[in-house]
Amino acid sequence: MIRTNKVCLGLLLAALSLTTGCREKNTFVAPPPPAVTVAFPQRKDITHYAQYSGQTHAVESVEIRARVEGYLEKIHFNDADFVKQGQLLFTIDPKPYQARLDEARANLATRQAELRLAEATLKRKQSAFEDQAVSEVEVIEAQALRDQAAAAIDAARAAIETARLDLSYTQVRSAISGRIGRRFVDVGNLVGATEKTLLATIVNISPVYVYFNVNERDFLEFEKCRRLNVPGNGSSAVFLGLSSDKDFPFQGKVDFTDNRVDPETGTILMRGVFDNPEGCLLPGLFARVRMPIRIEKMAMVVPEAALGIDQQGHFLLAVSDNNTVEYKPVQVGPEIDGMRVIDSGISDKDRIVVKGLQRARPGGQVSPEEETQAPVDSQSTARE
Repeated sequence: MIRTNKVCLGLLLAALSLTTGCREKNTFVAPPPPAVTVAFPQRKDITHYAQYSGQTHAVESVEIRARVEGYLEKIHFNDADFVKQGQLLFTIDPKPYQARLDEARANLATRQAELRLAEATLKRKQSAFEDQAVSEVEVIEAQALRDQAAAAIDAARAAIETARLDLSYTQVRSAISGRIGRRFVDVGNLVGATEKTLLATIVNISPVYVYFNVNERDFLEFEKCRRLNVPGNGSSAVFLGLSSDKDFPFQGKVDFTDNRVDPETGTILMRGVFDNPEGCLLPGLFARVRMPIRIEKMAMVVPEAALGIDQQGHFLLAVSDNNTVEYKPVQVGPEIDGMRVIDSGISDKDRIVVKGLQRARPGGQVSPEEETQAPVDSQSTARE
């Protein structure tokens, strides 16, 4: 029995050894290089813009005040109306001023009668002096009275003109065309008694001004390009967006630059003028201003998504001729519509990893596939 068990055990061990000898040995097979998408840097003209904060102002602003004293009789407009230059706005009670004008005219008639009498008296005395009936002194006195009467007529005419002006001031008219605000005085109130009462205000907002401060560096760059007449540089174009706008929908031009830089802030005041046919730009609004300061010809750009950043700064991953990933530290410029300007660090022949960055490691191998690049605009805009 024991012998039989030993024989079975031997046969089992022999079978196991034969099975083990027939198996193949396991060998490690490296995975294929990860696939990435690469693209060459592109070239395009870049317009560099700078952004500032500003405020809108009316091109003309007038305070309508009472120039004569009296009770307000009529109001000839509705609040917030658009009015024209010379349009009648208010009427102050004209009756006292009409009476003064009539009185001045009557006074002129009196003075004219006195002049005629003085001239006749002088003529008689001159004739009598020739006959030696009166003295020379009496003739001189008659001449003086005639001259006084003539001067009194001039004074009476001036009084008439003053009375006529005061009467005209009872009709308060618009000095400019524009939008009038609310009335500050109602009918029946006494105006112009102790001061020139403010009745209303008018602003001309077509066009509209925007004032903004430009820092010294941008201003010098702007002026340098303007003096050199570089095409497209130092342009007077300026763009405006309100606090509710995502973009800059209003285009205007720079029409004023101050004559000095503020030494305390290092900025200079500039002004843009914008057409405002619909009147939506009101004075006092906060404005975002964008102004082109220079154009960079054939700047190098890559997709913004291809750019990485670490403790050393910005970098790109490039693929060499033998499909090895290379680390490229770069100096970057502004962002333009999903593209980033690259100032230095790569060349036009570098194949830049634009997709699959998480699978690429510097020094590792990759399987690159070139991206089909769409044609780019000849010009793009960049924010400083």
